[in-house]
Amino acid sequence: MIGRVPLEAIVLLYFLSYLPNIIVTRLVTSIPHAGLGRALTGLETLPASLILNLVLTYGFIFLSGWHRDAHGVQIAGKRIPVPTKYTFLSGIGTALVLFTVPLSFTFQGVSIPFIQLLMRGDILIIAPLVDLIFGRRVRWWSWTALVLVAIALAFVVQQRGGFDLPPLAIATVVLYTVGYFLRLAVMTRVAKNNDPAAVRRYFVEEKMIALPLSIAALAALSASGLGSQAGELGWGFIAVWTDPVIWPLAGIATSLTIISIFAAIILLDARENSYCVPLERASSLLAGIVASFLLAWFWGLRAPTGAETIGATILIGAIVLLSVAPRLAQRRGQSPRAPT
Repeated sequence: MIGRVPLEAIVLLYFLSYLPNIIVTRLVTSIPHAGLGRALTGLETLPASLILNLVLTYGFIFLSGWHRDAHGVQIAGKRIPVPTKYTFLSGIGTALVLFTVPLSFTFQGVSIPFIQLLMRGDILIIAPLVDLIFGRRVRWWSWTALVLVAIALAFVVQQRGGFDLPPLAIATVVLYTVGYFLRLAVMTRVAKNNDPAAVRRYFVEEKMIALPLSIAALAALSASGLGSQAGELGWGFIAVWTDPVIWPLAGIATSLTIISIFAAIILLDARENSYCVPLERASSLLAGIVASFLLAWFWGLRAPTGAETIGATILIGAIVLLSVAPRLAQRRGQSPRAPT
């Protein structure tokens, strides 16, 4: 798939994978649970979905053969993939992203489009900074797309009357931003070179650290016994496995595994971060808007506001620009895939 399928097709598949993930996550944390008499919290759904995501991702890594491209050591006659110091650092960043993304869909009183715009907006600021740090050229269409998405973010925040988020939501945004900065820096350092093997190597080495680390962090919080969060995580680690809700959580984990593969291919494209990041971010934002409309039409949840809809329209414009402008430049003799 890597290198043979146009990037725009990967972005479309990414969008289609994200839709069911958002919808099911929101439904599980909005509709009252029969046994608890209330909807599950994000902390109650995270452990099982991440554990299942780990199993599915490791299964994909070995069944697909991607593990052969990773660095490795021989143990008892078998080759075991191991990360480098850079992919280990990226794994820490990805662990932050892994549990903040599904958590962001669960805050009561905070719409999916708004929290997505807020989280993605921070990354759009980071993307050109990482490019400039590593001496990569940022082309005009990438700057324009960044401005478009920034306008969408600012407009929705202004129409909403400010940020006004719960403390856990603010912490989620901060951790997500830190995690993505680490990811983009490492990606640019070791894997954005137009080599399909580098994409596979990075994916394997990052995920083998990120997934167990994110689960271990949740388990430590659960074992601490501190506050209601520990009790919610305890339910999510133990009671969930015999509860019917495990089936929708398995669906969330499956879609999350697919999303992570497509996201890696998009972000590790050889073009600048200021191109790849808006393309991936705008697609995920658009998925959030569409999911919100579907949730409103079929399940009676809150529909996106007019401002959020306008923001989505601007994002569509950014996606179109990033799809068309590089092709026009290529026809004129420029090289939109050049790494510098």
